[in-house]
Amino acid sequence: MNTNEQTTQKIERFLGKIIQKFPEDAESGVMTDLHIKVVQDSGELLAFDDDEQEITRCVVDQWIDNKDDDFYPQVAQLLREAIVSMKDKMENLGIMKPYSFVMENDDGEHVSELYVVDDDTVIIGGDLMQGLEKELDDFLDRLLDEK
Repeated sequence: MNTNEQTTQKIERFLGKIIQKFPEDAESGVMTDLHIKVVQDSGELLAFDDDEQEITRCVVDQWIDNKDDDFYPQVAQLLREAIVSMKDKMENLGIMKPYSFVMENDDGEHVSELYVVDDDTVIIGGDLMQGLEKELDDFLDRLLDEK
């Protein structure tokens, strides 16, 4: 997906609204995750807190009716890049640490961990548990073979 400047600006404004909602000097709340929902058909980009209260939303025109098979991985990469470009503010939100940015699809299903912030650790990247299911299956197979 070739991203145009308008899309980049909308994502940056979207993240800026999250920053405004949780300023650094605010008292840290108990929220631990920011859920970012991407709706492929409508191009909507929504942010929710842990209580499913909407924080902000926008429509990314370029994403409306996008039928790309790899739509979600591409959007996750764009969101990660935008978060990293604003990392000083994103790492100091008025939210109790650790907190993470989690991307969900239009059905509210987990797609990707975008960014995780802890006091001394920041994790940027794809699925934090990538390959874990296969490792657990292999481990279970080895255990069952030993019997």
